[in-house]
Amino acid sequence: MPPAQAVEPYIGLMSGTSTDGVDGVLADLAGGAIRTLASASLALPADLRRELLALNTPGPDELARAARAANALADCYAGVVHALLAQAGLPAGRIRAIGAHGQTVRHAPESGYTLQINAPARLAERTRIAVVADFRSRDVAAGGQGAPLVPAFHAACFGCGAGRAVLNLGGIANLTVLENPVRGFDTGPANMLMDAWIRRHQGRPYDDQGAWAAQGRPHEGLLAALRAEPWFDAPPPKSTGRDLFSLAWLDDRLAALPSRERPGPADVQATLLRLSVDTILDAVRRHAPAVREILACGGGVRNPVFMAALEQALPCRLATTETCGVPAQDVEALAFAWLAQAHLQGRPACLPAVTGARHPTIAGCLYPA
Repeated sequence: MPPAQAVEPYIGLMSGTSTDGVDGVLADLAGGAIRTLASASLALPADLRRELLALNTPGPDELARAARAANALADCYAGVVHALLAQAGLPAGRIRAIGAHGQTVRHAPESGYTLQINAPARLAERTRIAVVADFRSRDVAAGGQGAPLVPAFHAACFGCGAGRAVLNLGGIANLTVLENPVRGFDTGPANMLMDAWIRRHQGRPYDDQGAWAAQGRPHEGLLAALRAEPWFDAPPPKSTGRDLFSLAWLDDRLAALPSRERPGPADVQATLLRLSVDTILDAVRRHAPAVREILACGGGVRNPVFMAALEQALPCRLATTETCGVPAQDVEALAFAWLAQAHLQGRPACLPAVTGARHPTIAGCLYPA
């Protein structure tokens, strides 16, 4: 559909647990359709990326540092918005709202809170477009996990009742089972630990094409120690993030191995990839045994070693969302455009069958243009 004919345009922005950049889409959501009109990405500045990662753990002057990081992130978001508007040839006044999740730095729903760094008022001011943000808090207040946020969108975009699931391979992996009722939950790390490990040892933000993992061999002792994490055996609803699956978590398990048995860096990377594959497989076997097709999306789709290992391990067909006409890298940003629309329309998008909340909730808070 040409941009000039867009009836109900929304923008969705996503910077996920991989903390590598901002993905944005401008979508026409008129009449229940989901049509991408423009997409854009922007790498996070290195100093902002370092600060966002540092804010995942306690440190000095956290409040001021978090506020400054939120402002810098909002400015990056605004840059992506302006790129989308230019690409689509639309003025800001035509956009109904921006859905902007922010950057999660603490996620402890069991303690009644979740924290995303964001400056939605600043984003609204920079773009002159209404912003919907803070998508998790109401669900957490209702006793839920506040995550994952995307299953309701997955159902709207990819349908239900066909033995199908959607697997998001971001920093954390999450699985949406498209049945009635829709179910969804995190399965554990996808790219997050692999990204952190190669950053430590090679200074690179991610393992391009999975090449480094392919040079190593999974270490069975380390793999067993990692898989012994009790979180993996907990039933859904469940969600996780850097609060648990950090380099400190990995270092503790490496240190517990006899020194003569500790694997080299490439073997650790191969083990981390195997951990992601095995825990996804376990989740499918335990909680979605009837699934016949899985549609993958997120940054992990661009790792052919990861995808090949998944395809070999899974007991069902593995494809990507591209087969349904939705670019794998756009799915999460599209979800936040859709969540912004759901908020404005008063539609609950946080589902008790997903999050464990006492009742459905309308996700987000509105910051007018």
